[in-house]
Amino acid sequence: MTEAGVSPGGPTPPRLLPDEVHRSVGPGTALLRLETTGARQSLLDGAWWPRSRDVEQEIPPLVTALTEHLGPITRVGLDASAWNDIPGRLVVEGRVVHLDSFPIGDDTVLVTRGDNDHFSLMVVPPNTTPEAARTAMARAVRADNVTQAAEILLAELPRPGAPSDGAFQDETAPGR
Repeated sequence: MTEAGVSPGGPTPPRLLPDEVHRSVGPGTALLRLETTGARQSLLDGAWWPRSRDVEQEIPPLVTALTEHLGPITRVGLDASAWNDIPGRLVVEGRVVHLDSFPIGDDTVLVTRGDNDHFSLMVVPPNTTPEAARTAMARAVRADNVTQAAEILLAELPRPGAPSDGAFQDETAPGR
């Protein structure tokens, strides 16, 4: 690829995630992106791709990552129908984080900083292919996004049983 961003096969499409993310993301990787504008006008403040639906394994790394950028996280709201055994609270790096169960759908997690500062993150299903996950996450974090998480995921993720683009998918591959 040349410095102008043109490969020998033609122009390279814009990539909304940093290049290192495109190289390193594989099945089962957790990613987090937050909107980079201060206005927070889009419907979603970010996107998250957990490795599993195990709350005790997935929420602590998410809270740690969010705390680095947002400050202390006090609550996380999850849909009980989508997650395994939601405890009332977890201790993450010495701080108590309360977990709430809301019927918000398996595509969203609500995060609270302080008393009333809420952030809404789209949750990409753990078994999503890396390319579909990257595409959905990039769309979710656009500053002008006005699309709900469920709609983004429906548009970007292959439907079960739907014919693929001809590519063979190995169902026995690790992470499936």
